[in-house]
Amino acid sequence: MGVRLCCGPCSHNELSTLVVGLSDITIVNIALENSTEMRDILQIVVHAFLRMKEVGKKPKCLFVHQNVSDVSAHDKNLRDRKLLLQQLNEMTQTAARMERKEENKNFTNVMEYNPDTGNWYIPGLWNGNPPMVPVNAGYSEAAYDLKKNIIRMLGDCESSSNEILEFVEWTTSLWNVVKHENFIFSFRNSLVADAYMRLCTAFNQWGWEFRKHMYTWITHAETTISNFGTVAVKSEASDMGELLVRLKDDARSELSKWETALLENLTQYFKKTEGHVHLVEGYKEDFSNSVKSLRREMESSMLNQLEAAAEIRKGMTTLERIKETHTTKLEQEVHSLIEKCHQTKAQSTDEELEGEFDKMWDNIVKGLSFGGLKKTDVFDKVYNYLRKNLTPNGSRASELVMGKPLRACGTQPFKYTAEGFFNRLADAVKQLFYVQDHTTTVQRMADSIIAACTQFVAEKVGKKTDYHDNYIQEILQMIDEKLSHSQDIKTDIEFEVSLKQHICGVAAQRFQKMHKDFLRRNDPFRCLNQHKDKYRADFKDLFHERDQCHKKAEEFTTLCLTPAVVDYVNNSLGPDITDEMLTSRTSLQFSTRMYFQYSVLKDLLTKDKFESYLRYICSYEEFVKEWIFDQIVDHFSKGSTKSDLESQHLKASIKSIKMAITKAQKHQESNLMKFVEDICEELGDKLVISQDALGTFRILNNANQEQFADWLSVCVEEMEQHLGETLSQTDIRTKLKELNFKPQNELFTRLIGCGNQCPFCKVPCDAGGKAHTEHWASVHRSQGLGRVRDHYSKQLTVEICSSLVITEQRFSMLATRFQWHPYKNYKDIYPTWKIAHDGSIEASDYWKYVMRKFNKQFAKAYLANPAHIPSHWYGITKKDAEKSLRESFGIK
Repeated sequence: MGVRLCCGPCSHNELSTLVVGLSDITIVNIALENSTEMRDILQIVVHAFLRMKEVGKKPKCLFVHQNVSDVSAHDKNLRDRKLLLQQLNEMTQTAARMERKEENKNFTNVMEYNPDTGNWYIPGLWNGNPPMVPVNAGYSEAAYDLKKNIIRMLGDCESSSNEILEFVEWTTSLWNVVKHENFIFSFRNSLVADAYMRLCTAFNQWGWEFRKHMYTWITHAETTISNFGTVAVKSEASDMGELLVRLKDDARSELSKWETALLENLTQYFKKTEGHVHLVEGYKEDFSNSVKSLRREMESSMLNQLEAAAEIRKGMTTLERIKETHTTKLEQEVHSLIEKCHQTKAQSTDEELEGEFDKMWDNIVKGLSFGGLKKTDVFDKVYNYLRKNLTPNGSRASELVMGKPLRACGTQPFKYTAEGFFNRLADAVKQLFYVQDHTTTVQRMADSIIAACTQFVAEKVGKKTDYHDNYIQEILQMIDEKLSHSQDIKTDIEFEVSLKQHICGVAAQRFQKMHKDFLRRNDPFRCLNQHKDKYRADFKDLFHERDQCHKKAEEFTTLCLTPAVVDYVNNSLGPDITDEMLTSRTSLQFSTRMYFQYSVLKDLLTKDKFESYLRYICSYEEFVKEWIFDQIVDHFSKGSTKSDLESQHLKASIKSIKMAITKAQKHQESNLMKFVEDICEELGDKLVISQDALGTFRILNNANQEQFADWLSVCVEEMEQHLGETLSQTDIRTKLKELNFKPQNELFTRLIGCGNQCPFCKVPCDAGGKAHTEHWASVHRSQGLGRVRDHYSKQLTVEICSSLVITEQRFSMLATRFQWHPYKNYKDIYPTWKIAHDGSIEASDYWKYVMRKFNKQFAKAYLANPAHIPSHWYGITKKDAEKSLRESFGIK
């Protein structure tokens, strides 16, 4: 590389960047040690290396010292090499400040360089002063050794382009970024885009396998807890506490095993030589952090689930003991009544028997104690956790919490007003559109948090179990996390308290009703009374000594097996639906966030409705949730995929039941109850059989075991046919809302990423994983679509963030306390965002088309004046917009 020093430093940087970008090994010739020329060259080279790191390339470097007088200079210049490295570190820090990449402190941060192996000393060609001097033999030897080393290094390095077409594409992309000073990661380079897409696809697949496995594990663990203390489970644990400790330990062990496996997958992925993996090496740490974050998130959720399941099971065990006492007493009294009736009236009519039974029933009910579970004041519990959560926020938060009863919270829709917040700001900045913009932004954030918490509450209520304190703790944790991820939106303690009060008020109301319904369903008196007709019929059968085999087989199938099989099918269906969406014709659009964004935007363009664009921009999370849900409904509404999946799990459960019956028959037990217990024990790790239903089936039963087994096999066949028809008649929309594992939520979690949006144009962050340290977007859009307007004319702006951040223009918003701040220093205000410096990029034709077509509608919605649309935008067609969309996301 020869650089003429008469050129400006920018030209040096551009040329050296191009040379370094096209090279796998960079050789820097140093002829005059410690000279001004050497420092200039090194400074230029460091700039080039720093810039190439930003586009995912970290080439190797050799320093060749020319015209060294002593061939043993390498051994004698240790001090000089240390001095050179010190100079390179200083230059790196200087260049990093100029490029605003201060995290790069050392030369080795941006370049593969070893001071001992990265310096070569070449003596002069002539052994003395020309012309009458011999050639220096040491020159040829040193040059030959350097050549061998370069060839070896080329053999070891990962080439940036393995084919001529890829090399041409890389050269074109590199020349564009050199021309326009854009050295931020950009998907306009399709090689980098493809490498990142591959990484995200692989990572998402690993993450889904992890989640699916742990869902299967926790489902099995909850089944074990639900069956604990019954005939279905023979546990080594002596009590529920011991079982819970063991399951928690097993959960942590399983999570650690999978976390280690995922990190190893990531390590092995970056060791590959194909797929241009080295171009995205800089994102390895972000994905590694995402694995650890996923593990922490899942561990917290799983431990909470185990604790809640164990606590609820304890309550159910108490209820089951009470009910068992009642049914035992009832069975004794019924047998006494039968004996009495036989002694007094050998031939009694059904009416007479029913009358005798009703008298006995009334006497039993009067004599039984029906104490069940104690009623809990959920509002009081939720209020205490809310106070505890807000205590670290100071006395003002405590004062606000105590100032309003929780029962009065959440009765009306949440509405944010910024009056108190803006009263603390200077009068000069209280301009109407600032207040309106801030209010709208905060309200959108609050609505998003409320929607997520409402969904969580609905899922817990849908399980029809009892309330547990972990539920409200998870809600408060969810609110805190979402608020911490939205720190760019300035709020005050009044907002946080009022939002938490609203959400907790709504949650407490629904949880209180859930608790009340649970107590009502499991009220011992109600449970006994609801089976009165069945007991009466059993009494008459026993009195007349009728054969109960068929009847009891139907009863066991209907009361015990059918609900358990339905739960099993529904628990298995959620992951299967997710798998189907990730492997069928829809798989591409759900593979990565980039493909997902492309698919959503293409669908928006196809429908071309302003309301949809507005909801996508202003209510992004809510919009994409609904979009994902609609995609699942659309896919499963065609063909028989849903029925096929249900049938698969139905057949698996029926097969398990038949095998359990066969195995129980081999025991040759004459006792019917032991036969049934053997069946339940065999099914204990798959099905949760209601102990209430099983207790009802057990009493007043004189069925013959062999005949019962024969009839049971027949009833199971009939159950399979009936359930197959019933399940197939349930439409996919209803089914998705019934499932415990909701595919729409899993796909949303997989694709939403961090959920952050550009502070200027509101385009969503494209970074993979959730634990990345910087947010970025592949393509930004006109800022007017994100509510930004001209300070004086109030017109929506058409400028794009990528262009503005390299200008002297300024912005003013709540985050700057309405002080003017240069766009080029946007990181002072939004340090977690990385916006590409690119003066060549205007808003893509896609967003030009949208803003031009719906300019007036956006202005009206944003309470602003319509943007001044450039004349050439009017020639952009819908077809041009679609073509631009494909180019923006690298879709060929």
